[in-house]
Amino acid sequence: MTARIRVRGIYSTALTRVLLTSGYDVVQASPPIRRRFDESFDDTDHDVDVETTNDRQGVGVGGESAVVADVVETLRVGTDTLAWESQTPRGAVFDARVVETLGGGAVCDLGEGEGYLPYHVTDAHVEEGDELRVQVRADRPPWSGDRAELGTTLETDAGLATLVAGKRGVTVDTRDDAAGRELAGMTDLLGVDVPDGWGIRWRHAATDADMETLRTALTDAVDRATALASVRDEPIEAPSRRLRPASTSWVWFGRESRFALDDYRREVATTMPGHHRTKAGAEAASAGVDFAEALCVPEGEFPFDVVTRQFGPVEGDTVSIGHGKPDGRLITLGRGEVVEHGPDGTLAVRREMGGSGTYDALGVDQEPGDVALTKFREGRWWYPTVYRSHEGEVKGTYVNVCTPVECFPDVVRYVDLHVDVVKHADGAVERVDDDELDDAVEAGELSEALAEKARSVASSLESAL
Repeated sequence: MTARIRVRGIYSTALTRVLLTSGYDVVQASPPIRRRFDESFDDTDHDVDVETTNDRQGVGVGGESAVVADVVETLRVGTDTLAWESQTPRGAVFDARVVETLGGGAVCDLGEGEGYLPYHVTDAHVEEGDELRVQVRADRPPWSGDRAELGTTLETDAGLATLVAGKRGVTVDTRDDAAGRELAGMTDLLGVDVPDGWGIRWRHAATDADMETLRTALTDAVDRATALASVRDEPIEAPSRRLRPASTSWVWFGRESRFALDDYRREVATTMPGHHRTKAGAEAASAGVDFAEALCVPEGEFPFDVVTRQFGPVEGDTVSIGHGKPDGRLITLGRGEVVEHGPDGTLAVRREMGGSGTYDALGVDQEPGDVALTKFREGRWWYPTVYRSHEGEVKGTYVNVCTPVECFPDVVRYVDLHVDVVKHADGAVERVDDDELDDAVEAGELSEALAEKARSVASSLESAL
């Protein structure tokens, strides 16, 4: 059977086009998607959920493991599309050990990472060293730096229907009270035996589903509850994973991928140059993009100067440098002042450096008063940083090779590709970290195509410097 995909967020139109072209069924489509496509969308339950991350940098893909893996490969629309499988997918059950208590919750060792248990979701008093059975309520993308959120009540999420241990009756997550009451009243007519000690919670989308779809969803939830019951009363062996009913992968779209998604969207709807690049940068930009596209058919190149003048960054603003790593982590290389803003996509960012440590690969000590001037250019596969002493003496230049740079309102974002080129104060040029790039390819963190692009860029920089 063809996998059924539910899509939500700023990439919905483009990804719906990608998925339909690849032979998937898109279900529970939103009203805008129904208007844009000459397709008939079913309201049946979904096998995989594709939803934009809160920071709009990519999407989370959740569902059955084999299908998730296939969908992720389908969503690799550009060379700089990167993906990572989560060790703490939503719905997974762990035996956890509390390793730290904070003001609002506890940090738990899960054996395959860490999670965060808010105090308000459990009636038990939680202290460091406690061992308890938990379930992942919400996963987080690796670049966010946040831990997965945990709960102590076991639930079985089967899409439209969820069973909740220790609850009774039927609830419906909807603002349509009449539709909710009707669905709650219909539940007994489905003829599905729900185990004792489990309550039913329906999603809002269930109010539009037919009886057979509801029956199938509830049956799936009951089957999953049976699997959960098998570990519910077993002795706790922390830290360890007890059950993983589904998988989650996180897909990050680089700049070239966002423009590829523009092309897919343009096949079905008016799409301005840089549609997804602009929307990814600021929540406020979404309404502006929609307004512009409703008025006319924008053409030409991505209007970097217009977008940044409206939403930032501009001269005088402060931005951070979001240094993504091929394993999914995000490291912030400090914040600096924008001292130059060019209409061609150039930003110069000035940072005052600390007085300890050394500059990577340059082998020169950091000293109080040192200044780093970094020049970014939107869309470029590299950027240089010149380090100077307090007196203005050049200490060296470090050129970072990365996925195409994106200059968002409060952060300059890219993923580091390991290999770099440095120019020492005496003029000597050195290429470094090719071995780390090779290791990343071997580990499956980077594709060979992306690695080859990084090597090519590094070779060109060696010649130019």
